[in-house]
Amino acid sequence: MMLMLWSASLPMASAGAAEPAQVVNPPAVPAARPARTPEDKEQLERRLASVSTLIEKSSAAKQIESSAVPEALALRVKARELRKQAEDAYKAGNAVEASRMLDQAAKLMFEGVHLASPGQVTGAKDKSDFDGRMESVKALLAALKRINTEKNQGSKGAENTSAMEAQAREAAALAAAGKIDQGRVLLDKVYVTARKAIEGLREGDTLVRSLNFASKEEEYRYEVDRNDTHKMLVKVLLDEKRASNAGLDGMVQKSLEQAAVLRGNAEGMAAKKDYESGVKLLEDSTKELVRAIRSAGVYIPG
Repeated sequence: MMLMLWSASLPMASAGAAEPAQVVNPPAVPAARPARTPEDKEQLERRLASVSTLIEKSSAAKQIESSAVPEALALRVKARELRKQAEDAYKAGNAVEASRMLDQAAKLMFEGVHLASPGQVTGAKDKSDFDGRMESVKALLAALKRINTEKNQGSKGAENTSAMEAQAREAAALAAAGKIDQGRVLLDKVYVTARKAIEGLREGDTLVRSLNFASKEEEYRYEVDRNDTHKMLVKVLLDEKRASNAGLDGMVQKSLEQAAVLRGNAEGMAAKKDYESGVKLLEDSTKELVRAIRSAGVYIPG
């Protein structure tokens, strides 16, 4: 019985001479991909340099850095480590391993860029900017409270400060609802209001000035006031930070000294009636003061 079943499974022969059996070729096995040709010394040196640029200076690096996306930042760190290992392998004469690590480092960077998509970058930067503004407003309002106490402003000062704090909370609510731009505009208004209040308490009533100056001398006087205001802000906003951070203190002091030199030069120009040069020097002096404030991580408009 088994023999009959086995015979039935064979191809049927024709009535004539038996045809030779057809041989079915097995599926072709794909040829192995040829091994990558090892890079020579010059090629590896160029790749080490180009991958370094990719990691440290390229637009991809800047996108990852500004994204504040933790996963993307971590991939960049790993890519940097791999690039260093590749350099060590190259120096040890292991070109194949160096090449492999450079490939992997570049791949990690591209993965990082994908994670740090434009939408994520923009959103993270907007959030970071808003948080910076909020910290600056809080610092200014805290300073205003201290000065209100010093100047015995009583309930009037407290009411004004409370109104500004309420606006700051409203700005935070707008940001939390995804309306960061609106929140940022409101925060800037609070910042300016608080700053003017401090100016008024420190220096007397704040003058509201037109920027349509009748003369260069009038513009010079305006820039003197603006410079004085920013010197006051350095003290109000940074005194506590400088007291607890020697490095920051040194950096701020350097900017203050440069600002003072520029202010002195401006006063020299004004003494000669060269108010146009004086205005320019005062603007540069104020920029140094703004730089000092921002270097401490405190946002300041303008």
